[in-house]
Amino acid sequence: MKILKLSLISLFTIGLIACKKDVKTTDPSKDSLTAKKDSVVVPEVYKEYYGIYMGDFAGKGMITSEDGETYEGEIYKRIALKINRITKDSVYGQSIVDGNQRPFRGVFNETSKSFILDEPGNDKTYGRFEVKLNNDSLTGSWNAFNKSAVKVPNKTLKLVKKEFVYNPNFMLNENNDLIDWENPKDFVEKYTDEETGKTETYTESKNRIASDAVFKINASKQKLTEKDLKNLRKLDMEIIKNAVFARHGYAFKKQTYRNFFEQTDWYIPVSNNVDNELSPLEKENVALLNRFIKYAEDKYDSFGR
Repeated sequence: MKILKLSLISLFTIGLIACKKDVKTTDPSKDSLTAKKDSVVVPEVYKEYYGIYMGDFAGKGMITSEDGETYEGEIYKRIALKINRITKDSVYGQSIVDGNQRPFRGVFNETSKSFILDEPGNDKTYGRFEVKLNNDSLTGSWNAFNKSAVKVPNKTLKLVKKEFVYNPNFMLNENNDLIDWENPKDFVEKYTDEETGKTETYTESKNRIASDAVFKINASKQKLTEKDLKNLRKLDMEIIKNAVFARHGYAFKKQTYRNFFEQTDWYIPVSNNVDNELSPLEKENVALLNRFIKYAEDKYDSFGR
C-alpha cells in the first residue's frame, strides 16, 4: 500500500508540473502595440519614416462670430502625427490634437508611399487618416467614421516632419501675440455725454494681456525669487510657468496656452504628462509660480479681432 500511495503522489506531482509548463503568462511590462507572430517579434521596416509630423488640420464648419452670427468657414487646428513603429503588416502611432492624444493603427503601402491609419475604439469622434509621404512631409485627409457626430467630419492635413528637442533656452518671440483671446471679460464702463452732461454706462468686452516680462524671465534657467514675481500679472506668470512644460513637449488641453506656444517654431507636443522630465530647478520655480498665480491679478484691455 505504501508503494501504491507513493506512486500516486509521484504521478500527481508530475501532472502539476506538466500543467504549469502549458500555462502562458503575459508580461505586463511589454508594449501592447508590439507586433508578434508565433512568439517571434516581427521585424521593423522603414525606420527612417519614424518621427513627428506637424502642421495644419483644416476643414469647413460652422463658425460663430463675436456678434453671435453663424456662418460656414474654414476651421484650422494644429495636429501632430507620431509614427512609432512600422512592420510589414502594421503601422502604430498616435495623433495629438487640442491636447488630446489618440492611438492609431494602420498599414503602409510601399508602392504609393501612403498610410491608412485608423483610430481604434468606439468613440463617435474617431476616424481614418489617409496620408501620402513625400520626402519629409505628409499630406492627405481625415474622415470621421460617424459624420453626424462631429462638427467637421472631413479635414485635410499638411504636415512637415519635426524633431523634438528639449532646450531650456526656448522662449516666446517678441513678435508673438500676448493677448488671451479665449477668456474675454465684460466690464461696465462710464462716459459723460457732452451735450446733456449726463453720465451713461455701457458694457465692453476686454481680454487679458501679458507684459514683456514673458520675454525676459526663464523658469528653466534662472532661480526665481518672490521679488521677481511680486509685480507680475497673473497671465505673465501663467505663461512663464507653462513655458517650462512647453519646452518638454507638453500637449496643452487649454486653448489659451496652445495659442501662445503654437506661435513659436520650437513647440512640439509629444506627451500628456512631462512632470518626471522637469529638472529640480524647474520644479522649484513651478511651485513658487503656483503660489503667486493663486493671488495675482490680471491686466485687461480692449482689442479688435
